[in-house]
Amino acid sequence: MTEQELKSLLAKLPPLREEIGKIIVGQTQVLDEVLVALLAGGHALLEGVPGLAKTLLVRTLASATDLPFRRIQFTPDLMPTDILGTEVLEEDHGTGHRSFKFNEGPIFASLVLADEINRTPPKTQAALLEAMQEGHVTYAGQEHALPKPFFLLATQNPIEQSGTYPLPEAQLDRFLLYIRIGYPTEQEELSVLSGTTGTARAEVRSVLGGEDIRQLQQLVRQVSLSPELLSFVNRLVRATRPATSTVKFIQDYGRWGAGPRAGQALILCAKARALLQGRFAATLDDIKTLAPPVLRHRVLLNFNAEAENLTPDDAVAELLKAVPV
Repeated sequence: MTEQELKSLLAKLPPLREEIGKIIVGQTQVLDEVLVALLAGGHALLEGVPGLAKTLLVRTLASATDLPFRRIQFTPDLMPTDILGTEVLEEDHGTGHRSFKFNEGPIFASLVLADEINRTPPKTQAALLEAMQEGHVTYAGQEHALPKPFFLLATQNPIEQSGTYPLPEAQLDRFLLYIRIGYPTEQEELSVLSGTTGTARAEVRSVLGGEDIRQLQQLVRQVSLSPELLSFVNRLVRATRPATSTVKFIQDYGRWGAGPRAGQALILCAKARALLQGRFAATLDDIKTLAPPVLRHRVLLNFNAEAENLTPDDAVAELLKAVPV
C-alpha cells in the first residue's frame, strides 16, 4: 500500500462516525468501542436495558459499511441449525441422481447481529463458538468458510431474569469486548425525541466496504507498541489472577483471573484505537481506556465481592491504580 492509498483509507474513518451519528445520538464511547472491535477483527457483546438503540446501532453500522448483514433473533426454541444452516436432499431431474446440498444459515454474513443472545439455551449459544473463534462452520464433517471480514455483535438485556440463560465464561471469553450502554444525557434524550417522532429521516450512506475493512484490520497489527507498554499489559493481566496477584483487591475478592487471550485482546484493541484516531503508535491512554471492556467479562469475583456490591469494573479500576507503569 502506498502512502497516498493509506491516507485515503484512513480518511474514511471520520466520515464513518459521522454517518452513524446521523442516527445514533450521543453514545460516543460505545461507538468507539464497537469500531475498535471491528478494526481489531474481534466480536463484541453489547449490554444495556431495552430501548437504548443497541439493535439500531448495529443496523446503522451495517448501512455505513456496506457489509452483508443478517439479524438472528435468539429465542428459547431456536435450534443450532437455524443459525448454521442444514443439508437438504436434492434430485437431478435429468439423471435422477440424488445428493445432499448445504444450505447456509444466517451466520454466513459479514456482519451478524445476535439479538438477545441470552434468551436461547446453551446448546444453541454454543453453536456460535466455532464460528467466532475459527471463522468457519463444520457440518456433517465438512468445513464451510465464513465470509471475511466476519464480525458478530451480540446484545443482551441485564435486567431480564425469567427465561434467560446467562452466557458461560468460556463463551464470554470469545468476545473481544464487553460493551455496556448507559442511559443518554438529558440533552441527548431530547435530541432523540425530537428527531425520531417527526417525518424527517436521515439517510445513511455507505463509507467503508469489505475490502477496506480487511486492509484496516491488517494495518492494526502494524501499529507500534513499545516494549514497556507490552510489559505493562502482561503485568496487568497477570495481576487479575488471585493465586499470583499482589493486588490486595484481587487477593480479597478475586475468584478467577483473565487468561493470555485477554492480553492479546487488550493489545489489539489499543492498536485499533490508535489507528482510529490517526496514530501509528498505541499509548498508555489507549490501554487504560480499553481495559474495562476487555477485562470486565474475564475477571470473576467471589461471594464476598457480591455481598459488598463490588463489580469487575471496580476490580479493573483498582488494578489500573495498583499495577505500576
